[in-house]
Amino acid sequence: MFDLVIKDCVIYDGTGGAPRHGDLAVTDGRIAAIGGKLGPARDTVNADGLALAPGIIDGHTHYDAQITWDPFIDPSPALGVTTAVLGNCGFTIAPCKPADRDLTMRHLTHVEGMSLDALRAGIRWDFESFPQYLDMLARQGVGPNVACFAGHSAIRTFVMGADATERAATDREIARMAALVREAMAAGAVGFATSTAEAHNGEGGTPMPSRLADDKELRALVRAMGDSGVGVYMLTKGSKTSIPYLEELAVEARRPVVIAALFHSNTNPTAAFTWLEQVNAARARGRTLVAQTSCCPLSMDFTFRSPYLFESMQSWKPAMAAHDGEALKRVYRDPSWRDAVRRELAAARGRLVFNSEWDRLFVVETAKDENRALEGMTLAALAAKAGKDPLDCILDLALSEDLDTLFVAQLLHNDETAVGRILADPDTHISLSDAGAHLTFFCDAGFGLHLMGHWSRDLGVLDLAQAVHRLTGQPARLFGLQDRGLLREGHAADLMLFDPGTVARGPKRRVHDLPSGAARLTTSAVGLHGVWVNGTRMADARGLCADPAARPGEVLRRFSS
Repeated sequence: MFDLVIKDCVIYDGTGGAPRHGDLAVTDGRIAAIGGKLGPARDTVNADGLALAPGIIDGHTHYDAQITWDPFIDPSPALGVTTAVLGNCGFTIAPCKPADRDLTMRHLTHVEGMSLDALRAGIRWDFESFPQYLDMLARQGVGPNVACFAGHSAIRTFVMGADATERAATDREIARMAALVREAMAAGAVGFATSTAEAHNGEGGTPMPSRLADDKELRALVRAMGDSGVGVYMLTKGSKTSIPYLEELAVEARRPVVIAALFHSNTNPTAAFTWLEQVNAARARGRTLVAQTSCCPLSMDFTFRSPYLFESMQSWKPAMAAHDGEALKRVYRDPSWRDAVRRELAAARGRLVFNSEWDRLFVVETAKDENRALEGMTLAALAAKAGKDPLDCILDLALSEDLDTLFVAQLLHNDETAVGRILADPDTHISLSDAGAHLTFFCDAGFGLHLMGHWSRDLGVLDLAQAVHRLTGQPARLFGLQDRGLLREGHAADLMLFDPGTVARGPKRRVHDLPSGAARLTTSAVGLHGVWVNGTRMADARGLCADPAARPGEVLRRFSS
């Protein structure tokens, strides 16, 4: 007798091939049989013709802190995700010495938009080394499967302390970092992750530690990862790490290089395609370079207490360094500071996170009743009506409401024709949910449902079989996940049951359920009827339904080459 049989479903097996109708059976957490009229079973689900696919593999998350207090990494499993890859961009919390814990948390408050109070109240620090972090996760149990990158910024801080954000490393320090990378790979890291992106800053505008690494350090650490014969080098690239340079690293390490973040910009519309052409040219030469992109428009909710979209600007550093609310307001009122920001915006030419598209920046919610009529207006329209420069207009409004005005910016990836061209490239890695980070700005954890619903069903950019493949079989192969990403006998029973006619991500909503009561944005699934991790049901049509004590996920530590 099987443990579970899902009957009468249309099976999308994750390969991209045509679907077939039939039943699927599970025993001991593994797919036991696929065919017609299977049974009997201890538990039977009648799918009534719904689609059955492998669970979504989210290759770009930041759940490293949240998973220590929330083993189910809400909301991802209820959005179809059965495997999450943690530690992207190198922003991990392991390794970490006790003396560096507060420094590590303070970095995350800016670069990942996290509440410091929530991190202090929530993180479980039952580890110091990276192997101990994996061991802790395995002991506590995890809801979905997780794979973890060894993170450059954490490793650099572990070796260099506060100097990690100040200077280049010595040869001796590089050797110690390389040893930590090798230790992490031996313990089961999925690869090595870093960031050279200028937008990635810690508290007070200090660069994240990995941004201080020179060429010698980067090459040494990527080679150290490659020595294991497995693993992926992942980075969020800045202006100093060109695609040809990353191709050199791929050759030296003999490992795949995953490059984030490929977003289309209306103010620099050819840049994304130039980047993609360079990546594809390298692939044609036999290098495994992979451009990581999103299927969601990049939008952010924010207030001027923490306006992440502006913080990639050099001129914004004085605001980031302000130590309290009153100091921040003084910076915002300073005419010379405003002029410096205007000059940088004018000279940016599409290189920043925000590039003066004031018509795509909206007032969402005002703090004062007398300003309610402004809600829904763009800053371009508001500034024109007030006869002001848009920067002056938005800052003056925020200051008049004690910085509590809520805005939303539609930043990148919002030209659907251009984005469709990027998604249609069969070798791009569709991910970039950033789940677990930027919790007050956006929630893209439902990216996979959006791909299947909006881009496949509604726009026809990919057929459904290909959309499923790009979320399952393709990332499983990229990250070397063994026996996952495909519906095959003997493979792990990571499953997703959904209605192709209605599948989508629901509207975002704000909840206050983080440690210390801090707020976050979340969303629910539409048209998703079931999610199973290793054969255990995690979600149904109403959302997460798993027993809190049942943690069927695995901490993945063995990867194919």
